[in-house]
Amino acid sequence: MVSHDIAGSRFKFWPVLAVNGQASIFVACPDMRKIICLVLAAVLPLLSACDRLADMLEIPDPAKVTADAEAIGSACRQTGRSLEDCYALNPDSQKAAIFGGWKSMNEYMIKHSLKEVPSLIPRAEAPAPPHEPAPPAATNAPQPATS
Repeated sequence: MVSHDIAGSRFKFWPVLAVNGQASIFVACPDMRKIICLVLAAVLPLLSACDRLADMLEIPDPAKVTADAEAIGSACRQTGRSLEDCYALNPDSQKAAIFGGWKSMNEYMIKHSLKEVPSLIPRAEAPAPPHEPAPPAATNAPQPATS
C-alpha cells in the first residue's frame, strides 16, 4: 500500500491484479471506505428479506400462484371433482395450472391404484357462469293476481 498527498487530501493506493494480468490501481479514501461499509450494513438486512418484503407489499409471486393452482387441481382430482367443477369453483386460478395439477394427480392415482377420497363436507353447487343472468331475488312486493 502506497500513500500519496494529492491536492491536500491523503489517498491510499492498493495495487490489484486485473483479469487480463495487468496490475491496476484501486484508489480509495479512508472516509469513503467507512461510508461504503455503513451503506452496505444498512442495505444488507433489506436485501436478505426480499421475499418477506414482497409478501408485505402483496406483490404476487407467479411461481406461488401457479403452485397454488396446481394444488387446487390435485385436490379436486383426489376428491373426485370433475375438471369443469374445479374451474367453476376457482375462477381466479390459472386454468392451465389447475389442469396440470389435476392431470398429475390422476396419473399418480392410476399408477398407485388409489381410490377417490370422499369429502366429509357436502358438495357446494358451482356458482352460475357470469354470462347467464341471475334469477330475480324474491321480494315482499305484492304479486299480480292471476285467474
